[in-house]
Amino acid sequence: MSADSLNLLTDLIAKARARGADAADAVLVNSASMSLAWRLGNMERLERAESGDLGLRVLIGKRQAMVSSSDRSAAALDELVDRAVAMARTVPEDPFCGLAEPEQLARDLPDLDSCDPHEPSAEELVEWVRTAEDAARAVPGVTNSEGAEAGWGRSNVAVAASNGFANAYSVSSCSYSVSVLAGGGEQGMERDYDYSGAVYASDLRDPEEVGRNAGHRAVRRLGARKMKTCTVPVVYDPRVARGLLSHLSGAISGSAIARGTSFLKDKLGKKVFSDLITVVDDPHRKRGLRSKPCDGEGLPNKRRNIIEKGELTTWLLDLRSARQLGMESTGHASRGTASPPSPSPTNLYFEPGQVTVQELIEDIAQGFYVTELFGMGVNGLTGDYSRGAAGFWIENGEIVYPVSEVTVAGNLKDMFLNMSAANDLVFRYGFDSPTVRIESMTVAGL
Repeated sequence: MSADSLNLLTDLIAKARARGADAADAVLVNSASMSLAWRLGNMERLERAESGDLGLRVLIGKRQAMVSSSDRSAAALDELVDRAVAMARTVPEDPFCGLAEPEQLARDLPDLDSCDPHEPSAEELVEWVRTAEDAARAVPGVTNSEGAEAGWGRSNVAVAASNGFANAYSVSSCSYSVSVLAGGGEQGMERDYDYSGAVYASDLRDPEEVGRNAGHRAVRRLGARKMKTCTVPVVYDPRVARGLLSHLSGAISGSAIARGTSFLKDKLGKKVFSDLITVVDDPHRKRGLRSKPCDGEGLPNKRRNIIEKGELTTWLLDLRSARQLGMESTGHASRGTASPPSPSPTNLYFEPGQVTVQELIEDIAQGFYVTELFGMGVNGLTGDYSRGAAGFWIENGEIVYPVSEVTVAGNLKDMFLNMSAANDLVFRYGFDSPTVRIESMTVAGL
């Protein structure tokens, strides 16, 4: 299949060149997926889907156009080429567009073990969600279920370009989650969830453990209080701390830096985190959920310390943003079938610290442990940060009671500089974090 896909793309590029294109590249993605929804012991949905998409980018001088299609008939592909060439003749010039030079291309591509050859059956997905929901509902205090969901997907990706690059690879992922409700009546109701995802089904967490954890999380939130506004240390649970990586990656994207729309635009080579923080981007992590053998433009990629002991060492650059900034690509180009490449991280994570979670919080006289965040109140230009939150109050180094209906606020520049990390990093999402502590934030409540 990979050879057929690459041959199709190579033929398409040759047609574009024959019709006037100076250069061209193309992407083909064949995907299959299955999803299942389950609630209160009954299946609510079972779906399987297969799709195929193809995108062609044509360059004429400093003009480029991209057209995509799911129709691979000969007539449709001829029309695709004609449309792409015609569009490229009429769009405005982009002085920074263009393919990689042949000598820039990746030569030795690593095997990342990124595709599980086993396709789980519907019965396997049912077993995951049934076991997880039953375990969650069995937790004392759990009164209802929002249900459990499971999914599997596999994509075969092929990329070819007129500069000589050609590569095909496959990726897969599977996951399941369960969400339940606890309480009722005067005590109110609370919900919580747990989740497991992996490239290989054999690497998923035990469904019974995931279900029990979801149930205990929901019950633990019962009796939540509202807090008076105060300024205290704030501790982020790993599943919400990973969101801080999203804010970081957006702020160091070459596109944002070139536009001047990032609060970190003048911080390259400077300290933006505390000395205790290192952030790693690792595209070659075996069985990583966001691993890839090279970037979307065929350039080599590698493990990088994006943040090295607090210092920002690099932007995330594709070829276009690198040319805008007068720099070299860092191999972070990502792409789909319908748009040109743009910079994006791969497996991004905070390196774990040296202390346990208990040691991280034991000297906090009063503080807030965040387990859930709401809303998107983050300003990428200024770094201002304000999000609705729920979690637990900390007194004298101990978690004492649940808290809800508060807002945590600060500025990401200050938050990053005053951050430390525990040693509990677990790879679960592709963006991953241990528990982290920020020394001072505003918790706005009553």
